[in-house]
Amino acid sequence: MITPMHRLTLGDFELTAISDGTYHLDGGVFFGVIPKLMWERRVKADEKNLVPSGLNSVLVRTGDKTVLIETGLGNKLPRRLINFYGQPAKLLDNLSAAGISPEDIDIVINTHLHFDHCGWNTVRQGDKVVATFPNAQYYAQEGEWQHARQQHERDAVTYLSDNYDPLVANGQMHLLKGDQQIVPGISVQVFPGHTDNMQAVIIKSGGQTACYISDLIPTTAHIDLTWVMAFDLCPLQTIDSRKRYYAQAMPEKWLTIFTHDPNTPWAYVEKAEMGRLVARPK
Repeated sequence: MITPMHRLTLGDFELTAISDGTYHLDGGVFFGVIPKLMWERRVKADEKNLVPSGLNSVLVRTGDKTVLIETGLGNKLPRRLINFYGQPAKLLDNLSAAGISPEDIDIVINTHLHFDHCGWNTVRQGDKVVATFPNAQYYAQEGEWQHARQQHERDAVTYLSDNYDPLVANGQMHLLKGDQQIVPGISVQVFPGHTDNMQAVIIKSGGQTACYISDLIPTTAHIDLTWVMAFDLCPLQTIDSRKRYYAQAMPEKWLTIFTHDPNTPWAYVEKAEMGRLVARPK
């Protein structure tokens, strides 16, 4: 089934939210130390305590380049992970529905290298793993790749080398060292917390700004400063990074793009009565 698309213009750019489908996560892990009594007011869990999580990529047409931010779960998950999460694998179908073939993509940006953010970077072709987007240059943080290669006990399960090592080996993946412009109007900025080197993608055109904030604020239900996932390696850093993000994004009215919200891919984060944060959909 083709997922309905969300599209908007940002200055001279066109942004399209492209879904790889929906998978499910344990609600307790998704909301960390926040009690279920509180988080279930925003997101309903099923009988297994699972909540829906979107897999939102964003296609940016700048006029010169076609840029894909994030590539979802892909279709190469090992059986043990499919048993936990499923494997919807809808990204390529939804790109096709938007009139985009893999050969049309010029740039792929991965905010980090967890399997649910870079799964369609590559596909299996016989006994080889090759780039899904053969003409694209890929970008990720070098520190993120180095951490992935170390295979720490805490998070080794979420790093699958077939999603990125073949691209590093053939020169298609560029490993960045900190904040950097990728093309005019699109840059990356490191916001540690979820991982030490997770990067957000900042999109600017015509005096407007959008930011793919990735797992720093995964859904509209996570906009409160302390509603931090148990997945985060450094939760106190996550809170500090959110403060830094909001300090600029809110007064400048940035559109925040949510990587895992199954219903609302983007919204403006604003203050309501008594300083409460709310997400106003675009």
